[in-house]
Amino acid sequence: MFRFTSGDRAGLYVAVLHAFGEANERLETALGLDDVRARLRSVGWLEAIDDDDLASALGQLRDWNLVDVTQNHAENYRTASEYERRNLQYSLTRQGEAAFAGVLHALTVLSSSGALQTAVLDAIADRLGDLGNLLDEDTGGDRRIFSTLMELEGHLDALRANTKQFNGELQRLLRADGAELSTFHEVKAATVAYLQEFLTNLDQRTYTIETRIRRVAGHGVSLLHHRALLGAELPRLAGEDPGPEWLAHRHARWEGLRAWFAPEDGMRPRVEQLHLVARRAIITLLQVLDRITESRRRASSAVADFRELARWFTVLPAQDDLHRLWSTAFGLGPARHAHLGHPDPELVSTSASWSETPPVEVSALLRSSGRTERFSRTGRVRDVDAIKAARAEQARDERAQLEAAWNLLDTGGPLRLSGFGRLEHSAFERLLELLGRALASSPTSGTRRATTTDGKVEIILRPPVDDAIAHLTTPHGRFSGPDYEIEIRAFGNRHLRKAAR
Repeated sequence: MFRFTSGDRAGLYVAVLHAFGEANERLETALGLDDVRARLRSVGWLEAIDDDDLASALGQLRDWNLVDVTQNHAENYRTASEYERRNLQYSLTRQGEAAFAGVLHALTVLSSSGALQTAVLDAIADRLGDLGNLLDEDTGGDRRIFSTLMELEGHLDALRANTKQFNGELQRLLRADGAELSTFHEVKAATVAYLQEFLTNLDQRTYTIETRIRRVAGHGVSLLHHRALLGAELPRLAGEDPGPEWLAHRHARWEGLRAWFAPEDGMRPRVEQLHLVARRAIITLLQVLDRITESRRRASSAVADFRELARWFTVLPAQDDLHRLWSTAFGLGPARHAHLGHPDPELVSTSASWSETPPVEVSALLRSSGRTERFSRTGRVRDVDAIKAARAEQARDERAQLEAAWNLLDTGGPLRLSGFGRLEHSAFERLLELLGRALASSPTSGTRRATTTDGKVEIILRPPVDDAIAHLTTPHGRFSGPDYEIEIRAFGNRHLRKAAR
């Protein structure tokens, strides 16, 4: 099917199929000889080509079952030559469309780079939440279920493709060792930062997706696919019912989603494997970066020293100089412990030979590192109990202030933003943080939900029913904004909150 990509005329064959592909995007399924020549110029084929060469190329593509030829009986021809030029019309076969799509996909993969995108995980969670809300409705919404399911499968395909491609590039980066050290160091440091950013809050996103998968599965996956099939409105062009094959494809895609986040067979989710791969890559990259840094720190290496010594041997002209260089480089030097003396020097004569005198004890540190022990007073251990107590007290105070701010903001039910009135600056900052998280989330039926990082505080934000403006007063100034309907729930310490009220 891909024989057109090789040979002397491969460029012409690819250009012809590209011309048909451009025509199909404009809903032109059949092209004549003149139309093909005009399309060739539009796709970048600027070489002159006569009718015989173009017809020969089209004939070869027809022999490979990539192009189909039909006769145009609906056209009026004035002359025989016009009939010969305009009678035959060419169009792509299914195999031709698949072959050209394969070439485009290969070029796209070669020119693109994989990525680990947390936005794709958030999009998958949002689409699953939308499906759960749509399934809660007994009637209607089949078209929305179909479009939402297609978006979910598109995000899953993007996650799988980007993850596979990024993992391949990551493994090639781990094996690469021939690049320039400075560039190599920068690329690996940037990759470590990228992986660390991706792993941040990955567990929380995975838990959200798993929870929403189980929510949708609680309504029944078959019901979901059946309602999506009703919303798809598939045509029956070939006379056969496309529904069973479409449902089987949807079921396979759903199983792929579960294999990534919530498998039913007891296997580990693939997202956990991705987590492990990313952590191992970070450790490996950090080790490589340490080795690169250590090699930069050393002024020279043993290999460089021996190469320099070999160069000296090649430039010395006289034999005596070579022997002198050998003796200097590889001769035995004085012992490092020659300066040590006997514990009682009066018992050993200064004129006695070293072979006749008793041995001198040499420390293990001197033999291993070339340094002698230096005995001094043990350093005083710093007492950090007071510092630890102060820091613990500070941490308790900060935690108490934070819990007090959350309990103060707990509305106990729906409340307009203007109902807060006057707030302390610390509580106002917490309120702004919750508002920012809610406004950054995707709305579901006009309602936005968000939680803090530890999951102990949840905010539900609904749009105002009127154009009222809320005014909040703080010790540092005045805040104005839309008068949203807010519901803040602070989980935990409910008995303290009731007592305070």
